[in-house]
Amino acid sequence: MFSEGKLSTFLEDRKYQALREIQLQDANYILNVNPSDFCKYIVEKYSLESIVLLETKITVDQTEVSIDVRNDPNRLLFDRSRPFYVTGTRVTYFIPFEGNHNLFRYQASTYSLNPPEGIVNGQILELSFDGVNITPEQIKKDFDRRLADIKSSLGWVSNDVRHFNEQLLHLIEEQIKNRRQKLLRDKGLVAELGFPMKQREDVPTTYAVPEIKRKIIPKPVASTEPFKPEPTLTIEDYDHILTVINNMTLVMERSPKAFQSMQEEDIRNHFLVQLNGQYEGQATGETFNYDGKTDILIRNQGRNIFIAECKFWKGAEALSETINQILNYLSWRDTKTAILLFNRNKNLSAVLAQIPNIVKSHPNFKSQTEFKSETGFRFVLHHKNDKNRDLLLTIIAFDVPA
Repeated sequence: MFSEGKLSTFLEDRKYQALREIQLQDANYILNVNPSDFCKYIVEKYSLESIVLLETKITVDQTEVSIDVRNDPNRLLFDRSRPFYVTGTRVTYFIPFEGNHNLFRYQASTYSLNPPEGIVNGQILELSFDGVNITPEQIKKDFDRRLADIKSSLGWVSNDVRHFNEQLLHLIEEQIKNRRQKLLRDKGLVAELGFPMKQREDVPTTYAVPEIKRKIIPKPVASTEPFKPEPTLTIEDYDHILTVINNMTLVMERSPKAFQSMQEEDIRNHFLVQLNGQYEGQATGETFNYDGKTDILIRNQGRNIFIAECKFWKGAEALSETINQILNYLSWRDTKTAILLFNRNKNLSAVLAQIPNIVKSHPNFKSQTEFKSETGFRFVLHHKNDKNRDLLLTIIAFDVPA
């Protein structure tokens, strides 16, 4: 084992195959598929699972075999040039393992000059010991020694594999990103530049943008329709909008009586005033609008690219309904959205403890991402009709004075 070739050559070939698969994908597939889902698929397909020996499941068997004893110094033989067979005993250990069986074949960057012997049969490693008049103590001693050698070799292999897997994720992300950018340049599109928002120059900057069991998954399905450019809200503008909203809590804390009797619509209007004081509208005089259905939104070319819903906390079921409500409004790729959750006469800590589990139980939930806020959370969900269309949902909870 560990002697058929260099592990580095095997890993480089696997890396090449992964990058090659990305390059061979149809252009419309690359542009239409969800990049993170496709990246996850490629990484899962080409990364390697290190070998783990399942020592608690080892079994052993014994059979009779013919053993050549011509070189046995304890036997009196007149002709040692020819084989001389006697009936002996073979003890075989069967060691189940998890991981890629090919890793038993190759020599790691660190290796032994005397690699251990064994046979890999599927997901079973077989170690055999032959002898005449052998004792259990002798067999056990030989087995322990060889198993220790195998574990050492597997440790060296695992180090190389871990480094390969860590590199692979970065390479795949970059390859997909570069392929998409090239295709967009070739088509002359500017969709990924985002929907520009101009911050008013006469407003002092009072808000700082906040700092930012292995299983092969099916290949993500993407539309075969020609790719169409789609304007998006940049992540910088998205974070700044949420920062402006979050800082409204300072106003509430300093003037609690002014908000004591306000309802959702009244509080929402205070957010609108602050937001439109920070940004100039593009198509209309007011960038942030209210259309009677959605509380706060930005529209471009008849499409919603930012939506925020203002809701009082009324329990888990009500929050799930609000998420469904937002999903019904969204149809644009990479849409950014938010729920502003007003908490009145409640224990805010108890409310915050419930929010992640409520969102994670939603059928459209994909992952939770970092969001540096004491009372806020950020999640990735997919569009209700298309798993390739991701949206960011940020939920910020506020204590509203009662």
